[in-house]
Amino acid sequence: MAESKEEDVSLGANKFTERQPLGTAAQTDKDYKEPLPAPLFEPGELKSWSFYRAGIAEFMATLLFLYITVLTVMGVGRAPNKCASVGTQGIAWAFGGMIFALVYCTAGISGGHINPAVTLGLFLARKLSLTRALFYMVMQCLGAICGAGVVKGFMKGPYERLKGGANIVSHGYTKGDALGAEIVGTFILVYTVFSATDAKRNARDSHVPILAPLPIGFAVFLVHLATIPITGTGINPARSLGAAIIYNQDQAWDDHWIFWVGPFIGAVLAAAYHQIVIRAIPFKNRG
Repeated sequence: MAESKEEDVSLGANKFTERQPLGTAAQTDKDYKEPLPAPLFEPGELKSWSFYRAGIAEFMATLLFLYITVLTVMGVGRAPNKCASVGTQGIAWAFGGMIFALVYCTAGISGGHINPAVTLGLFLARKLSLTRALFYMVMQCLGAICGAGVVKGFMKGPYERLKGGANIVSHGYTKGDALGAEIVGTFILVYTVFSATDAKRNARDSHVPILAPLPIGFAVFLVHLATIPITGTGINPARSLGAAIIYNQDQAWDDHWIFWVGPFIGAVLAAAYHQIVIRAIPFKNRG
């Protein structure tokens, strides 16, 4: 009888649909093995083409991300009124939609981070080495600078007049308001990344097809809806840096620290919450 049950599980949900409940009861923890943490330093990576290919993928994805999103922000900015263009909701869709598409395209190559805050959170959870994390962050920032630069290159006048999509604390909000918005917004994003890419969850619900880029892109969309009026929504230091460098006006640099400190704090909190509270990893080896 025991052998029959094991056979049913091994054959999966397709044949025995009535015996396989959906959700968390579908499989047990014995179907999952906790992956070993990534080494802090992995010198062998520097000799591997896959390492550099992943960095190039992060560079290109962030370049394309800035290109589309900065153009969308400028399109709304130059419209006589928001109803004449895609409006704030359209900007949010541009950011969320591009993240969905780019994570889908690059997840199999680099993991599809496209954001130093996401990279930091995953590094703290030991999902990648320090070597790879630093390389990703550099390539993401370079990609963002190039993406904003491409936009300015063929429409310099409108770019400078419309502030080039640079993140600025909006009138009526304090630096504390902006910092809080960036912390919470990045927490939501990085927490969603952890949940959508959780290997244990994927093993447990393997018969329920969940496309990881979808909730990640949707989280970006929702955070932008909430915080565009406050900071223009950063939650991505590379995106903020690229726009600030290419726009290069004082107002883009006045509060630029917020768009690094806020996302990094949010990423650290999300990593700690997922690893300690949700997964309880520090407690698993205790009796």
